[in-house]
Amino acid sequence: MLQIYSLIVFFILGTVFGSFYNVVGLRLPRKQSFHSGRSHCPSCKKTLLWYELFPVLSYLIQRGKCIRCKTKVSLIYPFIELMTGILFAFSYWHLGFQLELMTALLLMSMLMIIFVSDITYMIIPNKVLLFFLPFFVVLRIVEPLNPWYDAVIGGIVGYTLIAIIIIVSKGGMGAGDMKLFGVLGIVLGLYSTLLTFFLSSLFGAIVGLILKMMNKVKKQQPIAFGPYIVVATVITYFYGREIIQLYLTLFP
Repeated sequence: MLQIYSLIVFFILGTVFGSFYNVVGLRLPRKQSFHSGRSHCPSCKKTLLWYELFPVLSYLIQRGKCIRCKTKVSLIYPFIELMTGILFAFSYWHLGFQLELMTALLLMSMLMIIFVSDITYMIIPNKVLLFFLPFFVVLRIVEPLNPWYDAVIGGIVGYTLIAIIIIVSKGGMGAGDMKLFGVLGIVLGLYSTLLTFFLSSLFGAIVGLILKMMNKVKKQQPIAFGPYIVVATVITYFYGREIIQLYLTLFP
């Protein structure tokens, strides 16, 4: 009973924070102030009602439209809020009440902000990475990986790997991806970072191929890579060890 109650609490907490992460992901890349007034409808510019500040709730009540101008609301708002709630609850379910839960919640928070900003503007803000980086460093000192230097190697390799790809491909990936992998390396360690890179590249290639076959994107058209990194990171963080072990079992 206590676990069910805790899951509900973490889900609600996640949706509340997810609403804020929407704002951060949309305003920070455009250098908009967070004190420039209350949130408003991007179409009619009217200030949102209290329940509209929670996209999942308002989306259901208003059936996906602004209550004033009847313009359809972007699905990205309720999606991020809902996913943050799910990831917060799943983090608790997977880890329970331990220090690593703080790392998981911070990681999910950073990933949701990056997902919003990159899929909207194709930008991974430096300020987001710099905000979360000290927390991850401290947490990896207090709750180190095994061995402890795996976080250091993971950060260096993650950063260097993308840097080499950028140089060789002459801009095939962005500097934001490079810095993000440097931060992820500290959290995940060496092998999990490499697995994250592999999975994100795999997901990106599959989705990109499907979009091209459907004529949704043109040849040489840039595609945001951040969302694939986000998905790959979530999978690796929670199940990377099992995936690596399965690979070693199948290909000893």
